[in-house]
Amino acid sequence: MTEWFSEFADRFYRNFIKEDRWQYITDGLLVTIQITVFAVILGVVIGFLVAIIRSTHDKTGKLKIANVICRLYLTVIRGTPVVVQLLIIYYGIFASVTIDKMIVAVIAFGINSGAYVAEIVRSGIMSIDKGQFEAGRSLGFNYAQTMIYIIIPQAFKNVLPALGNELIVLLKETSVSGYIAMEDLTKGGDIIRSRTYDAMMPLLAVAAIYLTVVIILEFLVGKLERRLRNSDH
Repeated sequence: MTEWFSEFADRFYRNFIKEDRWQYITDGLLVTIQITVFAVILGVVIGFLVAIIRSTHDKTGKLKIANVICRLYLTVIRGTPVVVQLLIIYYGIFASVTIDKMIVAVIAFGINSGAYVAEIVRSGIMSIDKGQFEAGRSLGFNYAQTMIYIIIPQAFKNVLPALGNELIVLLKETSVSGYIAMEDLTKGGDIIRSRTYDAMMPLLAVAAIYLTVVIILEFLVGKLERRLRNSDH
């Protein structure tokens, strides 16, 4: 037992304490959180816009051209890997300009997340009873006002668990940011591995941090769900 503990302590020192290598993990975690937060904001904006266009077309038959564009966007984004999208945006679209890699990552992950958020929100909107639209009209609301004040708030409550799951998926998807040389959490663990030639300990540390963040997010989403349910009573 003493020998095992001594070996563990030595590996821990070499991987995290020596030359302040723990900073690769903390700095990488900060980058991962920044990418996730801004990509979520972009994804939600895109997702709600696409969902409203598609649901409006489904209900009224209007916005035909916009609906075709949205369907094409959804087909392309959901049908190709996020890492390929990231590489195309960085090495293709922005190849001839100088741009911060953080911005590229946020754009790539935001656009990818927006496609999934759009379908989640659209399903929530379409699940609302038609009588709610009629109720809005009877109150003197036009279609846009009915959507904003009546339909979307109810749809949001219905799809909150799915949106929370999408946030968790997005957080984990950012682990491919290293493909464009972003020093995110996963890349930080990889840098330590390249210095110490010890893969297990830094990878376990990275996995433990991802797991901890996911558990915290699940707790916060669950708490928000309970608060929204209580507000209905």
